[in-house]
Amino acid sequence: MNGDICVPRHYICYRARKPLRIDGKLDDEAWRDAPWTEEFVDIEGDAKPKPRFRTRAKMLWDDQYFYIGAELEEPHVWATLTEHDSVIFQDNDFEVFIDPDGDNHNYYEIEINALNTEWDLRLPKPYRDGGPALNEWEIPGLKTAVFVDGTLNGPRDTDRGWSVEMAIPWKVLAEFAGCPAPPRDGDQWRVNFSRVEWQIRIVNGRYQKVPNTPEDNWVWSPQGVIDMHRPETWGYVQFSTAPSGRARFRPDPTYHARLRLMEVYHAQRAFRQANGRWAGNPAELRYYLPARVPGGEPEIQLVGDGYIASLRVRVGSKPVTVKVREDSRLWVEQG
Repeated sequence: MNGDICVPRHYICYRARKPLRIDGKLDDEAWRDAPWTEEFVDIEGDAKPKPRFRTRAKMLWDDQYFYIGAELEEPHVWATLTEHDSVIFQDNDFEVFIDPDGDNHNYYEIEINALNTEWDLRLPKPYRDGGPALNEWEIPGLKTAVFVDGTLNGPRDTDRGWSVEMAIPWKVLAEFAGCPAPPRDGDQWRVNFSRVEWQIRIVNGRYQKVPNTPEDNWVWSPQGVIDMHRPETWGYVQFSTAPSGRARFRPDPTYHARLRLMEVYHAQRAFRQANGRWAGNPAELRYYLPARVPGGEPEIQLVGDGYIASLRVRVGSKPVTVKVREDSRLWVEQG
């Protein structure tokens, strides 16, 4: 089904006072205005052991770029992949996921290893819904850098770790954003970060992955399941023009409705697998739909070969309707 409920983390992203020098070191004066995120946790949440090494990130923005910095504690920094758009998570890596308008579709992924080899891709929709990874998508003007605090691929010493800096042009993110890019003051985007960490050993003076041992997945905002491609569980990044430390995060008033509708989505998938069709009303889903989230009874409308499930909620004094369809696209309509 849908795994454990994990409350998304949030972060206020302040404007950079001046453009950053992208060298991987995170020592520009502007970074002092950016708080660290919480330390990363296991992708499945607090029920799993705490990661062996600390990972944390920072964010800033200006009119040209979305800046991301990360610090990865690592006693043995290694990397092997040097070709652009390689499957970078076969090495230890740092990954960025961005869904600008929070509709679960048309989101971006960037992966980078300690050699500063990156893989950028766009997904029209999640893999669970048949979404392909569009490797041909590129980011003209992307700036990335890595700093290794130690010796890369040198097993004779103990390293302190590595850090990453990225400057992602708004111009490229705007193409499929579905919302203003650069964002406006107070806008919220769904963002998450992941770190893939393999267990290694030293064989004949070289690093080698421990055989038959799966990778660890450590993330900023926990997913509840081992699957980064669930944008509905990513963190909230709120962009601010206020002085650093002065803005307050505004919780998403549609969050619980979104969560309830994603439960309907997963219940519909289970129902269809068992019955060969979509359920036409919530009563048919009673054995598949957990009652873990408040929000009332959703309406379900069968549309062609699919369905639209909806819930009405109030945002301030105005009613809005939150909707999800069979391919997990999640959106909000006025009224």
